[in-house]
Amino acid sequence: MVDTLGVAVVGFGWMGRVHTQAYARVRHHYPQLTLVPELVTVAEEVPGRAEEAAAQFGFASTTRDWREVVADPRIKAVSITAPNFLHREIGVAMAEAGKHIWIEKPVGLTAGDARAVADAVAQAGVQGAVGFNYRNAPAVEAARELIASGEIGTVTHVRIRLFSDYAAHPEGALTWRYERERGGSGVLGDLASHGTDLARHLLGDIASLTADTAIFLPERARPTGATAGHSRASGGELGPVENEDYVSCLLRFASGARGVLEACRVSVGEQNNYGFEVHGTKGAVFWDFRRMNELGISRGTTYQDQAVTTVYVGPGHGEFAAFQPGAANAMGYDDLKVIEAYRFLRSVAEGTPHGATLADAVHSAAALDAMARSASSGAWADVAAGA
Repeated sequence: MVDTLGVAVVGFGWMGRVHTQAYARVRHHYPQLTLVPELVTVAEEVPGRAEEAAAQFGFASTTRDWREVVADPRIKAVSITAPNFLHREIGVAMAEAGKHIWIEKPVGLTAGDARAVADAVAQAGVQGAVGFNYRNAPAVEAARELIASGEIGTVTHVRIRLFSDYAAHPEGALTWRYERERGGSGVLGDLASHGTDLARHLLGDIASLTADTAIFLPERARPTGATAGHSRASGGELGPVENEDYVSCLLRFASGARGVLEACRVSVGEQNNYGFEVHGTKGAVFWDFRRMNELGISRGTTYQDQAVTTVYVGPGHGEFAAFQPGAANAMGYDDLKVIEAYRFLRSVAEGTPHGATLADAVHSAAALDAMARSASSGAWADVAAGA
């Protein structure tokens, strides 16, 4: 038996569009789903944007006030893709209204914000999913299984990189992303949040860390109108960039492994250069998001001069079979969000979490807070998600 689930999308910038497209596609890839998403309402304060979304995707209604979503009995689940400073207020309100939430990282401005949303979800007994999409790549899931199996031995160290050029242009508009009050952290919340989630997903809890941050483009022009994504502005009044463009971080894991995490949003020449290299006592595993469906694997008993083999993931890895029939057929970024939508809807249907949860968001946010403390003090900082 198949039931419908009334859903709303709050915030219709680029990520709101990605969530909506995932809802539209999810049954094509997962026909076994017992819950079919029904697009009820899109909430967006920018004039005309919600109406455009409704016309394109078929939402039954629109609003400029997300609070109307809270009160709407037709809506049982909500995608929260609004700016970071709204995550806590919207997330808590939706959970307290008994609505399941799929919320984008970093779930607020601080670990306290993420914890407040997590507590509201737990107290309401609803499901909460978080947008840590890179962990959904079949190659990443294959790497996690490989590491857990012991095939590369005991993990000794990892290097995680997240380099992008989305903010590299000097005419990039001074949007909410660059303000402390509305964006919170800069590249910490935007990219390093994915890095800390991948680190913990692959290697377990981070115990402590030390970090350094920098702002390389200290001023940007204020936009004169509504923005979406990473818009440009020129000729406007200049304002200060208040949060970091770059972070480098040394990690100590509870297991004893060591790590390096580096992220930058102004890396000229880097187009979404995300990936990791995990080294163990008997081998290593390598992943590059730009070659998302490949793994580099070194294993065996040679140790010195041990070869690295390229493995193309296929139907036996993660959710690959829902998208392609054979190995080396490409998947893309949007497919990762379809996987996320599937796991969210499955969680609602079964009452059991599948995929990244609010607890994962709290762990990631705690690591980000520790990075900020360390960058300010110059000292090592403990990571305590439960504090």
